[in-house]
Amino acid sequence: MQRVHPFLRIEGMPMFRILSGLLAVLLLGGAFAEPAGAQIPAGVEGSYEPHPEARKAVSRLLSPYCPGFMLEVCPSSEAQALRDAIHAGALQGQSADELVEWMLADYGEEYRAVPRSRGSGLFAWILPPMALFMGVLGVVMALRRFRPEEEDPLTAGNGADSSGSPDDVVDPDTEARLREALRELELSEDPL
Repeated sequence: MQRVHPFLRIEGMPMFRILSGLLAVLLLGGAFAEPAGAQIPAGVEGSYEPHPEARKAVSRLLSPYCPGFMLEVCPSSEAQALRDAIHAGALQGQSADELVEWMLADYGEEYRAVPRSRGSGLFAWILPPMALFMGVLGVVMALRRFRPEEEDPLTAGNGADSSGSPDDVVDPDTEARLREALRELELSEDPL
């Protein structure tokens, strides 16, 4: 006969009944459970829509409970409680700015996701567009500098170079001597 651990023995079934009862409670509880995000806060009738000021405030904050996440997407229960507290403040008539300042007073300035538009936060709004403009300007200037110079069609046919200075023009006597020297060179290379 096979030996069964006395704790899980089926003959007397003390532990088996406890485990099966616990499993039944877990299955029934899981079947009728409602997710925490789907519950409607107390005092709110009908379908739940977050207050616009609360939504605006939450979208401007980083989560103190989920590093690197915005407060509006942090899945922790503490973040949900903080969102509920911000929503309750909005229902009491506080503006989004007041709600943001309230949260930052409790948790610290490092959780501000959107920089202020005054003071030192103004640099965060001004410097990136300025850097982008300066970069584009630098690229344009570099391309202009490295672009090959085109020959001026007015000076191309008269023997002058592209600078067009009168000192660079060859006088007719020198030009005649150069042509004669070239002709002699060609005749010496290819005698007929």
